[in-house]
Amino acid sequence: MNYIQFFEMRPEASLIGIYLVIFLYDLFTTGHNRHYFHPFVCLSTLLLTFLTLSDRSSMTLFGGMYESNAMIVFMKAILAFGSMLVILQSHKWLRDKNTFYKQGEFYILLLSTLVGMYFMLSARHFLLLFVGVELASLPLACLVAFDKYRHNSAEAGIKYILTSMFSSAIMLYGISFLYGTTGTLYFEDMGALITGSPIQIFALVMFFAGLGFKISLVPFHMWTADSYQGAPTAVTAYMSVVSKGAAVFTLFIVLIKVFGSMVSEWQTIIYIVTIASITLANLMALKQRYLKRFMAFSSISQAGYIMLAVIGGKSMGMTAMVFYIMVYMVANMAVFAIIETIEWKIKGAVRRETCNGLYKTNPRLTLMMTLALFSLAGIPPFAGFFSKFFVFMSAFDAGFWLLVFIALVNTVISLYYYLLIVKAMYMEPNDNPVPTIKSSRYIRVELAICVAGIILMGICSFIYTGIDSISFGM
Repeated sequence: MNYIQFFEMRPEASLIGIYLVIFLYDLFTTGHNRHYFHPFVCLSTLLLTFLTLSDRSSMTLFGGMYESNAMIVFMKAILAFGSMLVILQSHKWLRDKNTFYKQGEFYILLLSTLVGMYFMLSARHFLLLFVGVELASLPLACLVAFDKYRHNSAEAGIKYILTSMFSSAIMLYGISFLYGTTGTLYFEDMGALITGSPIQIFALVMFFAGLGFKISLVPFHMWTADSYQGAPTAVTAYMSVVSKGAAVFTLFIVLIKVFGSMVSEWQTIIYIVTIASITLANLMALKQRYLKRFMAFSSISQAGYIMLAVIGGKSMGMTAMVFYIMVYMVANMAVFAIIETIEWKIKGAVRRETCNGLYKTNPRLTLMMTLALFSLAGIPPFAGFFSKFFVFMSAFDAGFWLLVFIALVNTVISLYYYLLIVKAMYMEPNDNPVPTIKSSRYIRVELAICVAGIILMGICSFIYTGIDSISFGM
């Protein structure tokens, strides 16, 4: 083996280098220097984002086990940027007396999951893929249960780790059948040997079920609401976007590279799962009173919309999926940042009724929450409208007209329950609204980035679609 190839994995090498620096900082700094720990990690993850983007050339390493190209590198940079937003959001929580001396553990666990996701995106061998999935999942279970003094956090961690182990076992079971019928674990070699036999169809279902858990697709979603509610809010934000984005991208790659000859089979599976995810999640979201549980079902619904980009299996779908993840990231992070800010003020869980009359005391937070919810609902001219438009267009182009129509009908339901929160903030009376909140500077920076992303990506998408329609007309 040529060990110099390890240094050619530049995104992973950069991440591990920053990982070690943060570990040493945590190990050797004491006293007043600990107060610089959080800004140091924020800047480090921002640097990681730029280092990840520094080399977007295509390469294949370790005999085809690892692959990198411009799209993969760009997706890794999105995940690193999302991690930075989570770290910004976690500042006040990590300053609490129960977590202040565990900051280092939080950062190390978070970056460990990111290493696993990087491996997932570049894996072209099922062994490397499985290592990446486990490296991304096990530290995340620790993060879910990070507030060990809270009963809900421990319960959420147990539910997450048990379902994660079960899903990993199912996925590994499916991989074993693929290996038994093809004699290889390399994606490229396996794709040429897939014949669509009953055993391989069974393996496809098992593999899809394993990754379906990571994406929170119906019927693999039962852990989502309890884990989201019990986990620290910053960790919930991380699970809802960063972890899910890596899993969706990985699923897309495997379906194309390995199961390319079984298109009709996996398109049927995605067709059923997408309808179930969008419809059931929207109906369940209508009944939720706690905002974190509400956002859990919202994330299941959003996962269904993302699958519209996957079902076509085309380059248009890949582009639409990555853009959707970017837009969903900034909008969802903004909502969770505001939820966490309110949680710290009221010292408890945020219900929909908690937001009644929020505009009177916190107009800026209310405005940012409104913009984020409008984007999640897909209201023009915000970025969420265009992200949904692009995934609908990719599915329509692949011939799934009825699926697009069902998804469009479901957007009306989702619009209704998002507007319930907006109505509560602006129109519902409340004699004792949430007092005026002075959020931390880190939260303000995160919200500024997220709102700027929602607006700017919406403007850029509008310009792009306008130019594209003019070109089409010519």
